[in-house]
Amino acid sequence: MDVFIAGFALGLSLILPIGAQNAFVLRQGLKGQHVFAVAFTCAASDAVLITLGVFGFASLMNSFPSLTDIMRYGGAAFLFAYGIKSLIAAFRVSEGLNPMDDKTASLMATLATCLAMTWLNPHVYLDTIVLLGSIAAQYGEQIQMFWAGAIIASIVFFFSLGYGASWLRPLFVKPAAWRILDGAIAIIMFTIAVQLLRMETPV
Repeated sequence: MDVFIAGFALGLSLILPIGAQNAFVLRQGLKGQHVFAVAFTCAASDAVLITLGVFGFASLMNSFPSLTDIMRYGGAAFLFAYGIKSLIAAFRVSEGLNPMDDKTASLMATLATCLAMTWLNPHVYLDTIVLLGSIAAQYGEQIQMFWAGAIIASIVFFFSLGYGASWLRPLFVKPAAWRILDGAIAIIMFTIAVQLLRMETPV
């Protein structure tokens, strides 16, 4: 049980910091659009990455360092584009400010954005595959308990964030709240994109 708790605690600590993926889940939760599908997609993606990391995929990343560069530049380009979109939304009073009036994006378009937020972010690979994977290796025969704890942490977090956002919905009826949120998301996207471009390729 101690190993399970260790995996849960580490998995949760790696997800908690606000980032592109979390900001996207939060916004979908506030809008009440495709919340289950988005939370499930994020948790499932995390489960795949955690499994790859815990059971030895980190060695493949070290064998193909060029893969890191491809993800880094592709992720930065995507985040810049999404940041610009959020910045424009922050200044458009007539659209996207009231969740009841906001146009619902299709499920496929929403999931495509969600998957891009996850799989085009090299930090996700560094956290789940390299960091979590290397720590999991220390637990030997109990590694499966550590793996289960990390996956459960991801499931709990994303569904709590998606559905818990509804409690803030009355606040976001005001246009100013949506402007602030969209502006903050734009800053987060730009910041992460710059960090990706400045990040050195692991040796």
